[in-house]
Amino acid sequence: MNPRSHLLESFAVAVKAADPAHIIPPHLPHPPPGRTLVVGAGKASAAMAMAVENAWPASARIDGLVVTRYGHALPTHKIKVVEAGHPIPDDNGKRAAQEILAAAQALESDDLLLCLFSGGGSSLLSLPAKGIPLQDLQTVTHQLLRCGASIQEINTIRKHLSAIQGGKLAAACKAPILALIISDVTGDEATHIASGPCSPDPSTFSDALAILDRYHLNAPESVQQLLLTGKERTIAETPKPDSLIFNRVENRIIANAHQSLVAAADYFQKHGISTLILGDTVTGESREIAKCYAALTKEIKLHPQTLKPPLALLSGGETTVTLQGNGRGGRNSEFLLSLLIELSTVDNVYALACDTDGLDGSENNAGAFITPDSLMRANKLCLDPVSFLSSNDAYTFFQQLNDLVITGPTHTNVNDYRVILVL
Repeated sequence: MNPRSHLLESFAVAVKAADPAHIIPPHLPHPPPGRTLVVGAGKASAAMAMAVENAWPASARIDGLVVTRYGHALPTHKIKVVEAGHPIPDDNGKRAAQEILAAAQALESDDLLLCLFSGGGSSLLSLPAKGIPLQDLQTVTHQLLRCGASIQEINTIRKHLSAIQGGKLAAACKAPILALIISDVTGDEATHIASGPCSPDPSTFSDALAILDRYHLNAPESVQQLLLTGKERTIAETPKPDSLIFNRVENRIIANAHQSLVAAADYFQKHGISTLILGDTVTGESREIAKCYAALTKEIKLHPQTLKPPLALLSGGETTVTLQGNGRGGRNSEFLLSLLIELSTVDNVYALACDTDGLDGSENNAGAFITPDSLMRANKLCLDPVSFLSSNDAYTFFQQLNDLVITGPTHTNVNDYRVILVL
């Protein structure tokens, strides 16, 4: 098998390790005496809902609604699937969130609220707090996505501008709650996955305001006013970890990046390739992280006494891109373009970086890959990688090389998968 095939097959293995069809059934509870309401949000929510339906006892009552990204719906029979905007929230997401909140409020103590959350849920479950027009929520979301803020910082603001996130869904429900969560955030904290609709929120309005200041964002007046009012304690904070609300709530992480990295490591080892997992919590600017990984790769090539090729360096997490240019491309493509530039003098290295949800940023590719002849092929096409990187245009660069990885929606999301194959 050639190295390019190893890269692509290892990615498929990593994605399969987070497939809702396999990971949901072992975590399903016994049906309650009353009704089971299933709600959810995220790129994996439709697949999670389908897995629940397929495993749920035929005689037990179940219904509900989940909201997923456009193009990610799957056929279900009892749980309605709604498609909405991502990463910018829209009216479909707002209406779905309103319906979810109303349905949860109608439950009684002998019912069960079964929640299905995954990455992408923050924008999909978009019910703005009172006084925040949807257009203003869209504006501040766009600002946050472009400024280089971490997902934890972005979600701190989202939770304080929402009527359903930051533990507010749990606060509105009298029934016991079980939230099954596919984690796409470093650290696997439930409060940051779909902005924690059923999770206690340790952050504050003051924290949210500090993030706006840190990135010099000119947020809409309604957003600034709400956060200032919250800071002054004129309106209630989000539910905190010591709240009695959470005595009847369980937030359970059922899949994360580490599990997928372990599965990929097993794949390489079965093919006689040693592995080193560099961590599933990697954050920071994509192009800068690539420089660190390039330095490690060079060290392995120059001094293979400790780490001897063939070796696969595996990592996960979520890097960021601070947009300076007007090009196309997500964080994984930008990581690879920077890595390619840094490894220009190194032979026999292959690499792949993809988002496990099948979408790298807002483009249609999961990511891309590089091969030892990538620079040579780029030179023949008169493509200057440095110029493309400075324009944040990694998508176009790899598109010209025919080195994009396009999978379509994978219906799961445990964030980024990166592998550097040193031969």
